[in-house]
Amino acid sequence: MTFLQPSSNMLSTAPVKISVYSAGAARSGMTSLAEAFFKETGYVVNLTFAPVGAIVKRLADGETTDIVVLTDRALEELVRQGKVVSDTVIEIGKVGVGIAVQAGMPAPDISTSAAFRQAILAAKSLAYADPAKGASSGIHFASVLEKMGIADDVKEKCICLTGGYEVAEFVAEGKAELGIQQISEIIPVKGVTLVGPLPSGLQKITTYAAGIMKAVSAPDIVASFLSFAATPIAAHAFITAGFSKCGSTTPTS
Repeated sequence: MTFLQPSSNMLSTAPVKISVYSAGAARSGMTSLAEAFFKETGYVVNLTFAPVGAIVKRLADGETTDIVVLTDRALEELVRQGKVVSDTVIEIGKVGVGIAVQAGMPAPDISTSAAFRQAILAAKSLAYADPAKGASSGIHFASVLEKMGIADDVKEKCICLTGGYEVAEFVAEGKAELGIQQISEIIPVKGVTLVGPLPSGLQKITTYAAGIMKAVSAPDIVASFLSFAATPIAAHAFITAGFSKCGSTTPTS
């Protein structure tokens, strides 16, 4: 498929709306991108955000959309299933998991794995995205607790929430002492401070990618938006939100 570059001659003359199902980690970047694309072309982008696992389930249940923004592994599986066009896939960027505290509160030492473990044990409450709902960061943090051997020790003070922004907002409201979430779902939220990323031995860097679903109703317009996601405007939006290495091609096989 040939990508069209957005330009003034593509200004909307019909009520075409692009539908995007996106992982919550890309929410800030995708929102900025959709707004910029509308200003450039006049086309509206309808964004639906949910955990990766929830989006995959919705697609399996028969829901349709034009573009999906998911982890690279989830997107590769959709390509394998024939639901996403393989040569449309682009990398959005990479992001790690971080720790948030309420703005103005002391930041714990998380500089080493041992310090991080102690901070988790010392915290009165921990909020993170629910692994049972397919949240990538929640699945990883649950595995970190197991790896550190403290899952049973902290389970009574763990609060599992639906999505990443909810985690940061919970911390901002003082309902949890620490929030563990993708960095891109901490930085945009007012009222919280990013303490830092998980220590390298416990960190997980996740690559997010986007691709076009098969049988979309307006393929040229949909492709133009995906092309827009590889522009410097998009790179700036995602880097500002905490991503890195935006816009390069992601292998799908």
